[in-house]
Amino acid sequence: MGVAELFLIGVGLSMDAFAVAVCKGLAMPKMRWRQAAVIALFFGGFQALMPILGWALGRQFEMYITSVDHWIAFALLVSIGGKMIWDTFHEESAEDLQEKFSLKELLVLAIATSIDAMAVGITFAFLRVEIVSAAILIGCTTCILSLIGVCVGRQFGDRFQSRATLAGGIILCLIGLKILLEHLGVLG
Repeated sequence: MGVAELFLIGVGLSMDAFAVAVCKGLAMPKMRWRQAAVIALFFGGFQALMPILGWALGRQFEMYITSVDHWIAFALLVSIGGKMIWDTFHEESAEDLQEKFSLKELLVLAIATSIDAMAVGITFAFLRVEIVSAAILIGCTTCILSLIGVCVGRQFGDRFQSRATLAGGIILCLIGLKILLEHLGVLG
């Protein structure tokens, strides 16, 4: 898997964190760079950690499922992407996410927005992706996009939240389809 694909996966995975960061930015009466940096580091850190955990789990079961790994990758990415697309049209209001800043809440949000990254990590184990560089790229992408999300939320409101989640879901579904088509020999 190339750097461009890993970057796109990072972008797709970071859309939940971006959307929550937008909401956090909405809740800020003025731009607080320190809080924005903490939000970005929490989200980026967990998006980097979870694929490694998923990869470790996937390596444990590799010998049992290598013959169907492309189907698993396709199913995981499409289900994650499909859920993101579903959430775009059935999400909670931005007010529900606008609570005051607390590290405990941020920890829960970081874990919740990175669960899908663990599933992608399982997929990476089957595809023999070099996990450290992939995790770093995903984490850095999420960190940067989360910081941007806080700024966007602070400046422009929540009109971009749905579009970001929808775009992330579509990207993950397309990457899952590409993996499946490559393993079936349809794409070279």
